[in-house]
Formats: sequence, structure tokens, C-alpha cells
Amino acid sequence: MSQDRISHGVQLSVSDIGGIDETQVHFDPGVTILEGRNATNRTSLLQALMAALGSDRTSLKGDADEGHVEFILDDRTYTRTLERQNGTILSSGDPYLSDSELADLFAFLLESNEARQAVARGDNLRDLIMEPVDTEAIQREIRQLKQEKQQLDGDLDELDSLKSNLPQLEQKRTKLESDIESKRDELREKEAELDAVDANVDETRQEKAELENKLGELRDIRTTLEDIRFDIETEEESLEALREERSEVEAELDELAETPMGEIDRIEARTNQLRDQKQTLDSELNELQSTIQFNEEMLDETEGKTSTRWFDASDSGGTVTDQLVADEETVACWTCGSEVQRDQISTTVDQLRGLREEKLDRSRSILEEIDELTDEREQLEAQQHRRDRFERRLEEIATEIEGRTEALEELQGRRDELTSAVGDLETEIESLQGQEYNETLDLHKEANQLEFELGQREERLDEVKSEIASIEDRLAEQDRLEAQRAEVRSELEDLRTRIDQLERQAVDEFNDQMETVLDILNYANIERIWIDRTQERVREGRRKVSKNVFDLHIVRQSRSGTTYEDTVDHLSESEREVTGLVFALAGYLVHDVYERLPFILLDSLEAIDAERITKLVEYLEQYADYLVVALLSEDAAALDTEYQRISDI
Repeated sequence: MSQDRISHGVQLSVSDIGGIDETQVHFDPGVTILEGRNATNRTSLLQALMAALGSDRTSLKGDADEGHVEFILDDRTYTRTLERQNGTILSSGDPYLSDSELADLFAFLLESNEARQAVARGDNLRDLIMEPVDTEAIQREIRQLKQEKQQLDGDLDELDSLKSNLPQLEQKRTKLESDIESKRDELREKEAELDAVDANVDETRQEKAELENKLGELRDIRTTLEDIRFDIETEEESLEALREERSEVEAELDELAETPMGEIDRIEARTNQLRDQKQTLDSELNELQSTIQFNEEMLDETEGKTSTRWFDASDSGGTVTDQLVADEETVACWTCGSEVQRDQISTTVDQLRGLREEKLDRSRSILEEIDELTDEREQLEAQQHRRDRFERRLEEIATEIEGRTEALEELQGRRDELTSAVGDLETEIESLQGQEYNETLDLHKEANQLEFELGQREERLDEVKSEIASIEDRLAEQDRLEAQRAEVRSELEDLRTRIDQLERQAVDEFNDQMETVLDILNYANIERIWIDRTQERVREGRRKVSKNVFDLHIVRQSRSGTTYEDTVDHLSESEREVTGLVFALAGYLVHDVYERLPFILLDSLEAIDAERITKLVEYLEQYADYLVVALLSEDAAALDTEYQRISDI
């Protein structure tokens, strides 16, 4: 890891944390060994360091109501204050990490670390390695991107359809331009004929003017009449489209189930109830954790002693003290002061651990039900929103149909009036003309018709040109939309494979690291330890789903050279500890914890022999800027003398 940021080392100041009254420690970059016998506050110092780095998995000194940690790295100071209130330890300050979940799982490798314990307990390792990943958030993002892609697909399909219309529209434009030119030629010829006829007609200016006026009026009315006919056709087409849309919307509504009355409110109420239950459970879990940690530290400190410091009974609510009984190996109870059997205290602590696991399972179950209810509520709300949208559209369609029907009736009435007016004008024109005007009238009618047809084609040409321009404008967006769709597809692919990639990476990382570590530590009869990723049907809440699991395999080799598969239960304590540490290291690397945190902390390695501890420390040294290891003096003696050592805490 990079040493640029850590060249000055780390200064840690602690007061009233765990079993520590007050101390100051400087950590140099690289490996630091905390050496000494049991009950010499090595674990307390690690927990103080964890608190400064952001973890809540620490405890106050038994006789203190408040503790402090100050942590200086790269000339920047981080602080943490722990305060006891109503039997619960509350924390405040400015720690190194704002969220310590990854560090608690994969960097703070004390005895109670979940990654180390998961192997020994035979837990589903996949769930633990994926615990920091918000899979539901990924699924929500996938749903949003799918909707965005569907919209883009629709837009691009529409552009493809418009693009296919262009050749036909361009043909129409060409034909209309040709027809217009032909009509203009015909009109010019007809007007020339009229001029020739007019020169030979002997008539008064007044008669000619009156005839011309009537002919002009007839032409105007026919033009208006044709416009109205076009408007009538448009309204009829619009009404037909609206009626078809109404039928489609009504069909959609018939297929769409109605949201049961009050169902969303019921789900919301149940969700709030579950959240309250989870909050209460979390509070109880925090209290249990504090009690367990405190008693573990007290047991470490009182090893080989007959008494220890006193602890206010209010810190644990009296629940532990009530179960303490006397034995031949006794200590002074730190909650009530009476002499009690040491094994009985250990048994009680184990019971508290079991109770904590039960409450953790209940908390996870509640969280699963909350997630299911949230999904159900979102589906119901989406269904209700869709129904509301359809119902609003039906109202809009009804209003539009009513308005267009009224407009159509008005247009039809106007058409009838104009048709009648055309007949009246033609009668008047015929009465005005004499025999000598028959040819002139016919020519005027023909010219009038040509002008009308010319106007129609010019209007249609304008419409076609406008439609072509609109399509070309829309097609200009095609490249942008295709690029946007490609980006969405890439994001979707990344999200869909992210969980799978993390799982595969975790399996590969564990298998590679495990192979290397086994080779380095030289466990005689272990041929291989590896994880296999498989699927199984499991129950999640009220339904069964397929879920990925990590199966841990152990292959041993007998003295005769025969290989056989073994189980975790048959691993030695040393082998289990090493396997758990390698699994934690896999999580540390897969989740890039080293990019957020320059520390790995190690404790409780007594089950591993000194020679293997030495090799393990040398191997882990490459992965962290600071590797802090708590060891017994006899184990520490085997390690490189150049490592920093701290024995006075």
C-alpha cells in the first residue's frame, strides 16, 4: 500500500476505554506488535484504536462514565467520546471513518470478528461477504434504468417509423410540385382564353363588373366550402382516434386490479410497527454487546486473580449478576462484589452471546419483512397511480369528444349553408348572362376551379414540407438517443453483473489467498481449502427463492497419500483460525477496504503456533500501511526484531 500519507506515523491517546486508565501510543508505519501476558490491556488498546477509526464495538472502563480517544494521522486529529447513559454507551466526535461496517467486518480482526467466526460456525459465507452491498438499491436502480431504456427504445422506434415515411413524403412533395406547375400552366392558358373572349364581347362595364363580382364570390365560397369539408374530415378522424383510445384505456382499466381500500395504509402502519420493533431490538443489541464486551474484558483481566475492580450494577441492569454463583475458582463480581464462580460468569456470557444471536436473527427477519412490505407498497402505489392516470385520461377524452362533436356539428351546419349559397349564386349568374356570355361563364368557372385546385395543392405542399422538416428535426436527435441508450445498456449490464462479479471475485480471492497461505504455513495433511459458489432454494420471508451460497470445501491427504473431503467441524482450532482470517482478507480486498483505511488489527492468535504466526504476519504486512497485532510474549519472540513493539500500555 502507498506510504505517502503515513510517513509521520500515528499518535493515539486513550483515557477510560476498556481496561485502560490513560495511555499514549505512537504507531510507526508497518507492523506493530502489542506483546504481553493476558489481561495487559492489549485488546483494550485495539478497541480504543477501533473507536478512533469509527467502530462502535468498544466499551468504557468499568468505573468510568465517560471515555475519550484522540487519533492523529497526517497532522489531522480525529476524536471519539464514549458516554454511559441509562445503561447504554453513546458515542460522539469526529472519527476517521463515517461508516465502519467494512472495517468491522474485514479489517478489525479481533476474536469476535464476524468474518473469523463465520467459518467456525459454518455460516453462509456469501451473505457475510455481500452484507455491505445494498442489493435492494441496485435492484431499484436496475428497474429505473429498464424504464429509461424502454422509453428510449420507444423514441428510437418512433424515429425509425418516421424515417421510413420520408421517401413517401418526398415523393408526394415532388408530385405536388409537378401538379402545381401543371395547374399554373392550365390557369395561365385559361386566363389567356378569357382575355381573348372578353375582347370580342360587347357588354357594358356595369354588366361585366356585376358578373365578375358574382363569379369571384362563387370562387370564394367554394374555397371556403372545401376548407370546411377538410375540417370536417379532420374532426371525424380525430373523433374516431379518440373513441379508439377510449376503448383501449377502458380495456386497460378492466385488466388493472383495483387497490384494496386501505391496503396501502395498512402496509404503512405495519411497516412503521416493524421499524419500531427493529429500533427496540437494535437498542437491546447495543446494550447486550456492551455488556458482553465489558464482561469479556473483565474475565481477561481477572485471569489468575481472586478479585478485580467494581462495576456499577446499573451498567448491565443486574441481569448478569443474578446468575453468578460460587465455585472453588472464584472472583469478586464486578457488579455486586460477591464471590462467584468464574466458570459461571463465562457460561452467562455465552448465554448472552446466544441471546444476541437470537435477537440478530429476529432483526434480520424484521428487515426482510420491511423490504417485502416496501416492495408491495411500491407496487400498489404504482398500480394506483396507473389507474388514476387512466381515469384522468378517460375524463380528458370524454371532454375532448364532447368538444369535437360540437365543433363537427357546427362545421356540418356551415357546410350546408355554403352548399345552399353556391346553388343560389349559380342561379344568379345564369340569370345575369345572355347567350353571348355562355362561353365567358364557362371559362370563368373553369378558371375558378383551376384556382381552387391550385390553392389546395399549394396548401398540401406546405403541409408535406412542414412534415418533412419536422421528421428531419426529430431524426437529428437519433445519434444522441442511440448514444444515451448505449450508455443505459452499459449501466444496466454493469448493475446486473455487479453482484455476480463481487461474488465471483470473493470466491476467486479467497481461493487464491487460501492456496498461497496454506503453502506458506505448511499444514501437513491439508491438500486444499476452497469455496465453491452454488445455488439453493431458501425461504425469504413468506416465499422461496433461489439464492447463491458459498460452500466451503476441505480436502485432506492421508499418510498413504489418499485424498478425501473433510468438514469444517474437523478442522483444528489453528486451521479454523487461519481459514477465518483468510476469508476476512478476501473481503478486505474485494471491497477495497485498503483504499478507505490504512489499518488491519489482529488479536487472539493463541491457537496458531509461533512459527505460523510469524509467516502469517509477514504475509499480511503487504496489504496494510499499518498492521497491529496483539500477541503473547512467547509468540511475539519469534517475530522479526525490527518490528515496532509495545508492551507498556
